Amino acid sequence: MKLLNYGPKGQEKPGLLDADGNVRDLSGTDAVLAGAGVSLDALDKLRALDPASLPLVAEPGRIGSCLTDVPNFYCIGLNYVKHAEEAGMALPTEPIIFSKATSCLSGPNDPIVIPRGSTRSDWEVELGIVIGKTAHNVSEADAMDYVAGFCVVNDVSEREWQLERGAQWINGKSAPTFGPTGPYLVTADEVADVQNLNLSLSLNGEELQNSNTSDMVFNVVQIVSAMSQFLELRPGDLIATGTPSGVGMGLNPPRYLAPGDVVELQVEGLGSQRQEAIAAS
Repeated sequence: MKLLNYGPKGQEKPGLLDADGNVRDLSGTDAVLAGAGVSLDALDKLRALDPASLPLVAEPGRIGSCLTDVPNFYCIGLNYVKHAEEAGMALPTEPIIFSKATSCLSGPNDPIVIPRGSTRSDWEVELGIVIGKTAHNVSEADAMDYVAGFCVVNDVSEREWQLERGAQWINGKSAPTFGPTGPYLVTADEVADVQNLNLSLSLNGEELQNSNTSDMVFNVVQIVSAMSQFLELRPGDLIATGTPSGVGMGLNPPRYLAPGDVVELQVEGLGSQRQEAIAAS
């Protein structure tokens, strides 16, 4: 299944993409695309519905984040070999785990608001994992049994705030609109090989990131298993799994978002995003 939220910000309705690419309205059901609403059990109930029986949405308009809210928004740092090289950092021996504030969640085509005082706002195309059931001390062999699905994430980052304003990366990761997510939550059964997905990003039409999830240092099952040794993952948790090379910080000279810039990104089979950068009012 491909699930989405559509409608004005704060008034989104849940929807399902049918086989013909049409949006079907789920608001007449008890569907909520957040938390327990995207648990494996909840997804099984949605899977049992006949899409043709659901109202057709002729003009869905704005597409919101595929998750209206998340219990936790986790990230994995330096998880592509060439990105670690461009950052001048050694490859990690264990996944580097950090968080984004959940309030940064944004629609896939909503503007990126460059915060006041920011001079180094940057882009990062990433594969997102959505957790489908409570996971604690999970083995790698069983890790996929805990995954609800996948989505596209742009892990927008303010590099000065991330690297020079204290020891916590969350400082530069969490401004409002710094977490465009979606357009779809694609259930795990729809993804044949999550470790063989192309992902790319362009800025103003110039492709700057182009890679494949096969280049991840730690793959999906390793990430889920490793994280579950330290904490309890919950249904609806979102994990952004790292970005390939080509971020603004790594260019020579470095290049960062300015008002009017347009970022376009995609992950194979999961959909695409488009954001225009604007200055904070």
